[in-house]
Amino acid sequence: MPQSSGYQRKPEWLRKNIHASDEVRSVKHLLRDLHLNTVCEEAACPNLSECFGRGTATFMIGGDLCTRRCHYCDVNTGRPQALDPLEPRNVAEAARRLQLKYVVVTAVARDDVPDGGALHFAATIRNLRQALPQAEVEVLIPDFKGHQASLQTVLDARPHVLNHNIETVRSIFKRVRPQGDYDRTLVLLERSRQLAPHIPTKSGFMVGLGETDDELRATMRDLRAVGVELLTIGQYLQPSLKHVPVAEYVTPDRYASFRQWGQELGFRATFAGPFVRSSFHAGELLHADDIREQQTVTDVGNWIALEAR
Repeated sequence: MPQSSGYQRKPEWLRKNIHASDEVRSVKHLLRDLHLNTVCEEAACPNLSECFGRGTATFMIGGDLCTRRCHYCDVNTGRPQALDPLEPRNVAEAARRLQLKYVVVTAVARDDVPDGGALHFAATIRNLRQALPQAEVEVLIPDFKGHQASLQTVLDARPHVLNHNIETVRSIFKRVRPQGDYDRTLVLLERSRQLAPHIPTKSGFMVGLGETDDELRATMRDLRAVGVELLTIGQYLQPSLKHVPVAEYVTPDRYASFRQWGQELGFRATFAGPFVRSSFHAGELLHADDIREQQTVTDVGNWIALEAR
């Protein structure tokens, strides 16, 4: 893959202040105390200060080394250590201390483990249900190389939402996710709906990688065709010079079109905005049906509308 010759200068709407508040430091201390990782930190999420400042985080289980190397992702790649048997309990303890009502759990890809880490996901969900019976749990899972038994293991633990991101359009997919497969992602999401129709499925993708509007609409149609109900769309931000370069910084006004397309295609709700990530205000996205009309604005003036139908 050709490397970027440099960064594109970020426009003003993509500049976000980083605040090292007492709340942020408190969350970081809790995570270190329980030996936990978050995708917020490992993937250099621009929303870290906002989310940690609200006393929430997206837990990343399975360690901090991924067995895959996606060319958009800042999570380190390498040979992981054995899965930590205490991690599911520690995630639940952290969520309990933070008094979370909605918990998002993701993971590095663990292709070195026979089930891809599915049992580890299931143990985490069960520990969360025991520690916080009233909390809702969303899992953002890898594709498990298409193994249905692994998907079934996660679904049997009864998460409230099953999330798997498609990340980009078909024409770009192999360039940014060489170890993934566009159609395998769609099959996983479709199987989830078939195996557990009561569990809503969710997916998301990045913009600014060189895709066209027609390709974006085609990807959204593909996701709806396999029953995906919840959708997130956000700007790709290049983590380093070694990662795939940004082709375009999508202007804030265009996200309104993405949300409109989502509504026309029948998604229950669509979050779209420059800083939107799959776990960003995830609980609000799930409960769109309970919200008549809601809008959230970030500290840089980017509007993110939740289209409640």
